Amino acid sequence: MKKRLIVDLASLPESGKRFVGELPPEIFDLPAGDAQPAGPLGYELWVQRFGSELLLTGWLTAPFEFTCVRTLHPFIQTVQVEQAAISLEIAQEGDLDVTEALREEVLIHFPVDPKCEDGDIPQACEIDSRYLAVDKAAESGQETRPRVEGDDRWSALDILKNLKDQP
Repeated sequence: MKKRLIVDLASLPESGKRFVGELPPEIFDLPAGDAQPAGPLGYELWVQRFGSELLLTGWLTAPFEFTCVRTLHPFIQTVQVEQAAISLEIAQEGDLDVTEALREEVLIHFPVDPKCEDGDIPQACEIDSRYLAVDKAAESGQETRPRVEGDDRWSALDILKNLKDQP
């Protein structure tokens, strides 16, 4: 497995070239507490040069361990970019490392609200009833958090509104 995907511009045919392989999960370098890669980034790309631009088209795939926003349980979901189209500006001749561009393309396709029901192995994705105690009837036996009767912080804004109405 290659550590980086390097395109040699000098040997790249004018008609383009196919690149297939995997890159190690370490390329994602995500902070602790965030989603973490559960495997390598797989790719199949057609790479072609157009003047001072390098165009990569094809698919990317990488499994990640997400935390469900409903249940707070970890689950694995594979992020798939089936029609990737990445354009890179060629600053200088020679070798061009496209690894970071592939990494970014996968990251922007992360789910906004990851749910375990969308994982590779779907799980029941229901909120624990303990977290719904505020919505429960008093006879349910669930403790509810105290409710605040009014908020004095907003009264300062009411005073400003009254000043505006004065001549």
